[in-house]
Amino acid sequence: MHEAYVLPGPLALSRSTVDRAADRRLDAAWVDALWSDGRTRVLLVGDGTVPVDDGALRFIAPGDAPDGDRFLLGLDGDVAYVAVHVAEKPDDGATLREVGAVLGDRDAGLAVHAVALANWHATHRFCPRCGAPTRSEQGGHVRVCEADGSQHFPRTDPAVIVLVVDEKERCLLGRSAAWPGRRFSTLAGFVEPGETPEHAVVRELYEEVGVRITSCRYAGAQPWPFPSSLMLGYYATAAGEDPAPDGEEIAEARWFSRDELTAAMRDGDVLPPSGISIARKLVEGWFGGPLPDDVSPR
Repeated sequence: MHEAYVLPGPLALSRSTVDRAADRRLDAAWVDALWSDGRTRVLLVGDGTVPVDDGALRFIAPGDAPDGDRFLLGLDGDVAYVAVHVAEKPDDGATLREVGAVLGDRDAGLAVHAVALANWHATHRFCPRCGAPTRSEQGGHVRVCEADGSQHFPRTDPAVIVLVVDEKERCLLGRSAAWPGRRFSTLAGFVEPGETPEHAVVRELYEEVGVRITSCRYAGAQPWPFPSSLMLGYYATAAGEDPAPDGEEIAEARWFSRDELTAAMRDGDVLPPSGISIARKLVEGWFGGPLPDDVSPR
């Protein structure tokens, strides 16, 4: 059944047009020279935000760049894009949740890259092996221990996010007690060490709502740097047994037909996933198109 569903694209935070130039990061002299090249464009990133002006990123010249960790984001022809991690929110700074869906493909990719690197660098100042300070190398994509020389790479935490459909073509949505209002979304959870994403789908759905998955299929992925996740989207099937929320992570879970979900949204009983999320796209793939706009949240 889930073979019929396709993620409607594009995913807001999965877009990019810039060459990351990973093969040039080891050339420290070349990377350093970019900061004296007048064509280079510098993006400030601070407090999880990037400066946005009229729906586009705002860049500055290298000579105007403040101090801070410096990251190579990539190349677009002869133009290099780099970022500086600053201590405070830049002027006109906006979060990815606020502008991720508004930015163009190039800017969305640059912003996600910069925010993800900034989040990682901020929490990996010291070596996890010996506790000594680390320094940034390879255009901000490696930190090296000052004492033992060990290399440490940006962290990415894989998580599965799943839309379950039963034999009646109803979808299963859940609500976390920590979410605002009547927000319902797809079920999700982190992949554990030594576990495949498919095994995580089965485990998480049973742990959170007591539903047994009979099959699942990968649908697509989206970076989610809040602070360092990669969301692996799945469609899954299950018998329409009554969900039994665990009461800790999930406060409420319900099966919805397409008509029931539409009515619940319009009545204000359900607030759907945000437009920037892969959860929203998973639901819309099952729904058969965009969700209704005339939602009346309580």
